Amino acid sequence: MLLGTVLVLLLLGSAAPASAHAALRGSDPGDGSVVKSAPRHLTLTFTESVGLLEDSFRVYGPDNRRVPLGEPQHADGAPDTARADLPGGLADGTYTVAWRVVSADSHPVSGAFTFSVGEPSPTAPAAPAASAEHPVTKSLYDTGRHLAYIAAALLIGTAAFAALCRPPDPAPLRLPLLTGWWTLLTATAVLLVLRAPYENGTSPATALDPAAFTDTLTGRPGLALLTRLALLSAAALLLPLVRRRSPRTRLAAGAALSLALALTWAAAEHASAGIQVPQAMTSSVLHLLAAACWLGGLTALLLTLHRAKTPPPATVVTRFSRLALASVTVLVVTGVYQSWRGLGSWSALTETSYGRTLTVKLAATVFLLLAAALSRRWTALLARPARTPAAVEERVPELVGASGIPPEPEPGPELRPGPELRPVTPPTDGPDGPDGPEDRLRRALRRSVLAEVVVAVVVLLVTTVLTGTLPARAEAEAAKAPEPQVAGLPGAEAFTIPYDVGTPGGRGTVQLTMDPGRVGENGLQAVVFGPQGALTFVPELRLSFTLAAKDIGPIDAKLTDRGGYWATNDLNLPLEGTWTMKLTIRVSEVDQVSGTRQVEITR
Repeated sequence: MLLGTVLVLLLLGSAAPASAHAALRGSDPGDGSVVKSAPRHLTLTFTESVGLLEDSFRVYGPDNRRVPLGEPQHADGAPDTARADLPGGLADGTYTVAWRVVSADSHPVSGAFTFSVGEPSPTAPAAPAASAEHPVTKSLYDTGRHLAYIAAALLIGTAAFAALCRPPDPAPLRLPLLTGWWTLLTATAVLLVLRAPYENGTSPATALDPAAFTDTLTGRPGLALLTRLALLSAAALLLPLVRRRSPRTRLAAGAALSLALALTWAAAEHASAGIQVPQAMTSSVLHLLAAACWLGGLTALLLTLHRAKTPPPATVVTRFSRLALASVTVLVVTGVYQSWRGLGSWSALTETSYGRTLTVKLAATVFLLLAAALSRRWTALLARPARTPAAVEERVPELVGASGIPPEPEPGPELRPGPELRPVTPPTDGPDGPDGPEDRLRRALRRSVLAEVVVAVVVLLVTTVLTGTLPARAEAEAAKAPEPQVAGLPGAEAFTIPYDVGTPGGRGTVQLTMDPGRVGENGLQAVVFGPQGALTFVPELRLSFTLAAKDIGPIDAKLTDRGGYWATNDLNLPLEGTWTMKLTIRVSEVDQVSGTRQVEITR
C-alpha cells in the first residue's frame, strides 16, 4: 500500500513543468538587436556551465528556411558558453534562433530569440517549435530519478545497518538489500536509455537511435549513470569474494562502494555547478550517505524488529541509535551549507520555488526528528537493565525444613543448625513474559520506527523535487540577465481547452500548441490532462479547422498518438482569416465531447 502511494505521488508530481537550472545570461547578437553586417558566429553565455547537443542551434532566415550552421562548441573553451559558426552572405532581415543545451546539473534548457541583419523583416519568421520537454519522457525520467534515490538509501542504509549494528539474525536484511540493488540497477539503466530523449525533448521511442545514445555517453550525466551501472555490476561480481574476508575488510569495501555511488549523484547535479564546487560536492556526498544510513537503516531496523526469529538485543538498537545521531549531525551541518548555497538570501525562502520546497523539506525533517527522538527514548529504556524488587535481587536465604515449613527455634542459649538453606524467589512476570515491560517497549519502538519510515519517504520525495528545482541563487542571477523566450518560438500560439463529458473522471483540459499559426504548413501538439492536472491518456483526439467566410473546411488536422501526446506537422491552412477550430475528445468507448475555439491565422 505504501509503495503504491509512493508511485502515485511520483507520477503526479512529475507532471509539473521542468525548472531550468542554467539561464541565458546574454547572446551575441543580442535578442531583438539589429546589426549592420552579418555576424560570423552565434554566441550564448549562461549562468553556469552547459553541455552541447548535436542540434543545440537552429536558425531560420527571413524566408523561414533553416540556415546551415557549424558544429556547436564552447567559445574559447569557456564551459558556460555555446557557439556556432554562421555561413557567409546572410541576407538582410530578421533571423530566429532556437537553442537547447544541458545544464551542468543534467537538466535540459531551451529557448529562442531573434536578431536582424541590416533592418528587421516586415514579419518575423517562425519555425516549427521543439517543445522544451516531452511529457511522457519527462514523467518516466523523473520517476526513474525518484526510484534511484529511494533504492540508494535502501541499499546503502541496510548494508550500513548490517555492518555497524551487527544484528544476530541478518536474514530479514536480504530482501531490502536485493530490492535496493535491483531497483537501483534497473532505474539507472532506464535513466541511461532515456537520457538522449530527455535532453532533446523527444518521445521515448527516439531512445533507440544509436547515434543519440552514443552522444549521451560523452556527456557528464551519461558518464555518471554509466559509472553507477559499472559499480553495481562490480559489487555483484565481487560480493562472493568479499563475503569470505574479515569484517573489517567487508566494512572497508562497503564504504568504498557507497562513497563511489554517492559521487555519481554529486558529479551530475546541483553540487557540480555554481559556487564552491569542490566543497559543494563533498557536502553533497556526505549528505547523501548520512541520509542513506539514517533512512535506509530505519527500514532495516523495522524489518529486524518485525521479522527476526528472535528479538534483537538492546545492543543492536543502541548501536543504531548512535549511528542515527551521527547521521543527523552530518545532515544538519551539510544541509545548512547547501541551503545557504542554494538560497543566497533569507527572502528566497518565501519568494522562490526552491525556497518554498526547501521549507516543506525542513518541516518534514522536523517531524522526522521528533519521531526519531521518541524512538531514541524507547531505545534508552529498552537498553536499561531490568530491575526486580530488592528482596528478589538479594535472594535472601531462609531456613527450610524437610516439610517446607521453617521450624521454630528451640529454646536455649544456642540455636541448632537447620537442615538446608534454599533461596526463595517469589513468582513474577519477568521482562520476557508475554506482557513484560521489555515486550511493551519493543512494541512502542516498532511503532515509532514505522512512523519514522513513513515520514522518511516523504522527506525523500521532497528532496528529489528539490534537486529538480532551480536554486534561488541561480534564479536571482538569471533575473539580472535579459529574459529569453522560453518553451516555444516566436509566432507559436498556445491554447488551453477545458472539457467535461459528464462522467466520473471525465473532466480535464487539453493544452494545444500551434506553430507558427500562419498561412501554410503548421505544426500542432496536444497534451491531455485529467481532473487532478495529471497527464492522462484518451482513446481518440480529433481536431478540425473551418473558415466559414470562404466556405472552406472542415480540414482534419489528422492528429496521431505519439505515445502520450497527440501531434501533427502537416496541417496546411491555405488562407488568412478567423478559423474555427473544433476539438473532439473521446475518453471511453461511448463518452466524448466537442468544443470550438476561434483562431486567427495571418500571413
